[in-house]
Amino acid sequence: MNAPTFNQERLLQVILAPQISEKSTMIADKHEQVAFRVVTNATKPEIKAAVELLFKVEVDSVQVMNVKGKVKRFGKISGRRKDWKKAYVALKPGQEINFAAGE
Repeated sequence: MNAPTFNQERLLQVILAPQISEKSTMIADKHEQVAFRVVTNATKPEIKAAVELLFKVEVDSVQVMNVKGKVKRFGKISGRRKDWKKAYVALKPGQEINFAAGE
C-alpha cells in the first residue's frame, strides 16, 4: 500500500495547535502520544502526513475525537462554544516532539 499524496498547503493548515493539559502530558509520558487540536474536516491520513511534514518525525497511528463545545452562561444570556476536533498521534519508538525547547 503506497502513501497517498496531499496538497502541502492543506497539510500546513490541518494542525491548529498542540493540546497541552494535564491529561495530554500524562498520555505523552505513558503512551508516547501527542495531542493536537486539528481542523474539523481533517482525516486521519491528512493528520499523519501533516505531523510528519511539520515535525520531521515518524507517526505510528492517529486517533481522532470530536469534542463537543460547552454551554456557557453570562447572566441570563446562554451561549455555546464551538465544537472542535482533537487528534492523538502515536509516534514510532524513539521519536519525540518537544514543545518546550524553542528552536
